[in-house]
Amino acid sequence: MISEKDTICAIATGTGSAGIGIVRISGPDAVGIADRMFRGMRRLTELKSYTAAFGKLVRLADTEEVLDEAIALVMRGPHSYTTEDVVEFSCHGGMLVLRRVLDELVQAGARLAEPGEFTKRAYLGGRIDLTEAEAVMDVIAAENEHALNASLNQLRGGLRDEVSALREKLLYETAYIESALDDPENYSLDAYEDRIRPVLTEEGERISRLIADAEEGRMLRQGIRTAIVGRPNAGKSSILNLLLGEDRAIVTEIAGTTRDILEEKAVLGGVQLVLIDTAGIRETEDAVERIGVERARAALDTAELILLVIDAAERLTEEDRELFRNISGTEAPILVLLNKNDLDTVITASEVEGQLRASAEQDAVRIAGVIEISAATGEGKDTLAGAVQELFFKGMLSDSQEQYLLNTRHKEALRDALDALHRVVDSVDAGVGEDFYTIDLLAAYEALGRITGETLEDDLADKIFAEFCMGK
Repeated sequence: MISEKDTICAIATGTGSAGIGIVRISGPDAVGIADRMFRGMRRLTELKSYTAAFGKLVRLADTEEVLDEAIALVMRGPHSYTTEDVVEFSCHGGMLVLRRVLDELVQAGARLAEPGEFTKRAYLGGRIDLTEAEAVMDVIAAENEHALNASLNQLRGGLRDEVSALREKLLYETAYIESALDDPENYSLDAYEDRIRPVLTEEGERISRLIADAEEGRMLRQGIRTAIVGRPNAGKSSILNLLLGEDRAIVTEIAGTTRDILEEKAVLGGVQLVLIDTAGIRETEDAVERIGVERARAALDTAELILLVIDAAERLTEEDRELFRNISGTEAPILVLLNKNDLDTVITASEVEGQLRASAEQDAVRIAGVIEISAATGEGKDTLAGAVQELFFKGMLSDSQEQYLLNTRHKEALRDALDALHRVVDSVDAGVGEDFYTIDLLAAYEALGRITGETLEDDLADKIFAEFCMGK
């Protein structure tokens, strides 16, 4: 049986060879267990909190057999990451030696930690709330500067503070209604409808703003699915290589070189793009290329952004116009890239835009901009980065204090809270008694509490921490 009172241990650093590898121990007997295999100038049990000592780690069955030399750091609870006693061994970074140390700790009485169990103990100990706990993994998983800033803001308690302010206002109004119903001589509900309406409006707007920002948060974390399309040999793979900063895609003068979907991640102006380099969309007798074309068409359906690459050094062809017809019905915005502007160009932005709109059956094509670019020299790359920021983040990504939701669970809880507030508004409009307001005010209060973990079921908490990495 797994108990939260067990002393737990795990390798806290990543796999692979490194200069230093850390083994972490946490729990009521962390110092005692670590002390049994540590040999230094002083016993670990004698050390004050946040004191380090150098020594040797030995095998318990044979105290003469040295496993490794290490620095032991003692952190006594509650002033530690987990709020428990914690010891960290900084060993040499080879996985073999770390596993030997870990095995010996288990022999000494510790058990292997579950994924996320150290952070779970920090949450259960009250040092962090659930939003901060989830932000730990977001910080680890961040793949671009803005996602990292948003995660760090949440780790510092930005989302918690916002949710707490919302809950405090709802709780105040609920308590006032209850007090007025119990003690009408001292608390009046006269014209209370006029008083609560602006409160409901303000709370609803704050929640709606958080919900609206949730999609931006998802894109910050997961990236924007971006399909690179164009007729064969327009320079799609060259654009992909430019954005990646490396020669990832094969580039030749032979049309149809790209036969399949190539998916890579790139950071452009601090924004992560999930780039999908597609086969040139055209009619072909080549069976393999035809499969690639079909997959390219399917990629358009899931794309959130389309980069339409046009060879600006050549006149528009029938293949270009056929491609325009293929993408004109997509919902994703289109950024047109006039490639090869380092050469003598023969196509203008207005010409391409006019042809695109003429190809749309119901004028539904979403042209977000036309950018001159050169895959060969990199000119226009910064302009493209600015266009993406403006298109998806309203150009506000430089504000690291923006509160982006990075978690679908948060968004669902906010929607439940907003629905509950709408029910209060309906009750006010219907003129029902104030005691009915409290039911939905409390429902909104509890829904918001699910975000910070104050009204969270234990099984959901277990599920959340099970998604963490080992040793954290």
